[in-house]
Amino acid sequence: MNPDTASSLLSSFVPWRLGVTPLLSVDHAKALRCQDEPRYSLFPRLFLCVLASWRAPQFMLSFGDSLAITSSRMKTIRFGHWLGLGSLFCLGLCAAAQNPTPGSPTNSAPPVRRPGNMPLRSPEIGADRTVTFRIRAPKASQVVLNGQWPQGRVPMVAGTNGVWSVTTGPIDPGVWEYSFIVDDVAMIDPANPALKPMREPRTSILHLPSTPPAAYDYQDVPHGTVHVQSYWSKPLGRLRSMEVYTPPGYENRTSKSYPVLYLQHGSGDNQSTWVAHGQAHWILDNLIARKRAVPMIVVMLDGHAAIPGTPGGGDNTSLFERDLLEAALPLVESTYRTKTGARNRAIVGLSMGGGQSLSIGLNHTEDFAWVGGFSAAPPSADAVAVPLKESARTNQRLKLLWIAVGQDDFLRERNEQFIATLKSSGIRYDWKLTPGNHSWPVWRDYLTEFLPLLFR
Repeated sequence: MNPDTASSLLSSFVPWRLGVTPLLSVDHAKALRCQDEPRYSLFPRLFLCVLASWRAPQFMLSFGDSLAITSSRMKTIRFGHWLGLGSLFCLGLCAAAQNPTPGSPTNSAPPVRRPGNMPLRSPEIGADRTVTFRIRAPKASQVVLNGQWPQGRVPMVAGTNGVWSVTTGPIDPGVWEYSFIVDDVAMIDPANPALKPMREPRTSILHLPSTPPAAYDYQDVPHGTVHVQSYWSKPLGRLRSMEVYTPPGYENRTSKSYPVLYLQHGSGDNQSTWVAHGQAHWILDNLIARKRAVPMIVVMLDGHAAIPGTPGGGDNTSLFERDLLEAALPLVESTYRTKTGARNRAIVGLSMGGGQSLSIGLNHTEDFAWVGGFSAAPPSADAVAVPLKESARTNQRLKLLWIAVGQDDFLRERNEQFIATLKSSGIRYDWKLTPGNHSWPVWRDYLTEFLPLLFR
């Protein structure tokens, strides 16, 4: 509040009609603001106002005696005096609010960034594909980088300001997972926003594009859209979420319908992992652009239908089957432009999701004609007893049964046993035993090989 405004406000508050002399002159008001010093805080300012305002009534009262001022006139003067003091108090509050004292939050300078709170850059990728990782952990006694790439477990070195770091590589191109192990606790890289979606997040993502680009790398081709779709699952009695990929041109070609692939994740992940870490949307974009895959809609559901740790929560696969067939599938076909019928639906998944896909797909060949499992936790023979027994009908309905596992995968033996069961029952299948273990680099390759086989 500038002095002229303050003086005019002070003058306007004086009750002239009551016959009271102004409590502060224009000069008094201007004097309340020191020209060479910071503005006064609230209480010193009010103190000056009170002193200045008290002088005028005292002066008036001394003259009142000599002029024989009447009792009623003196009451009017006293009333005007207190009214003036109240006005001054309000003005002081307004001035203090509009002109905060130095050091108050709105007047303070921005905080100075010191070395200890500067943002870290991690990972920092060099032109030669060496990568530097950093984490601030001033109280840690030991920090280890645990990377998914070969020789990826490396101790980190403590530096200044509590920052631990290590430079490693060169690292092969790919989409890799890594964590920091800080005093035996695995955690994400706090400086890296690329996180792997998980039930218990503890993993960050390092993406090193290939030259030429791999199928899972971003390329200059038309791109589809990933939708986040929430829905109420009546079979489960709770809110659920799915991610839905629609192919390039879906929004423009409003008369065209598409087949649907239901693509499932593993036990440690969720419905977002196939996109954020598996790069399924980029794999589809690149294959469709090269006409290696049919344009399709891809639905990625949360495979955790049973709530972990809930007594009597039920069998996860059977609950997921109900959610898929009774809630998710009808919602997808009523919301998106889908082709219907078993020959326009496929289901595949990895690990836990592979077991779900094989179990549901084989037991519901009236709904799915294309079925697969990547490093699956395959169902028992009892769980698929009917399609095994009715092998002729199963073979007639299925267009594809595709199963793959890595040579070093801990589920290899179970998959080989499942293949033996299919063979003895006369079920036709495609079987792949490939290099690799139970990991996402293997599953991206499987998806790249599986998609071109669908809906032909």
